[in-house]
Amino acid sequence: MAVLALALTGCGGSDTSGKPADPGASKSQGGGEASSSPSSKADVPPPSQILATVNGESGMVLTINKAARDAGGFVTIEGQLKNTGGTPYVNTAPWRGNELNASGVSVAGVTLVDKAGKKRYYVLRDTEGRCLCTTGLAIIEAGQVVPFFAQFPAPPTGTTEVEFGLPTFATATVKLSG
Repeated sequence: MAVLALALTGCGGSDTSGKPADPGASKSQGGGEASSSPSSKADVPPPSQILATVNGESGMVLTINKAARDAGGFVTIEGQLKNTGGTPYVNTAPWRGNELNASGVSVAGVTLVDKAGKKRYYVLRDTEGRCLCTTGLAIIEAGQVVPFFAQFPAPPTGTTEVEFGLPTFATATVKLSG
């Protein structure tokens, strides 16, 4: 559990906006849940690099800024979701995939595909079944930018790129670092 908590600390799942966390939005046991009130555009720092940008429906854009192998055999994907449309985006339910556990409104439906190894990787779960990914994304207001992260089991070390897929978005090929 200590390794899981350490991995979560480094994968960007916590709110770094300096605002106090909503106590009802996440549990303090390292469940990987983000605040239920996603950050506004002013709260999200500009990305340091862009690995991929994919378009979704209704003006949603996902920018991937990090796809890195972490200590312990994990891959963490980080980026941001932006609503470039003129109305609030509310169709986030498909993003959770076939979510049946306690993650609620999340991006648990995201997958990585190792085409060379012919294997699909799903988001990791904590010991209570919650995804190690961004949660609390029920509505994304017009112009709003929210941080995104998801953690996966790492493909074999020989795999250098994977196909990234989030329901309602185009697929993107991303190179793994680390």
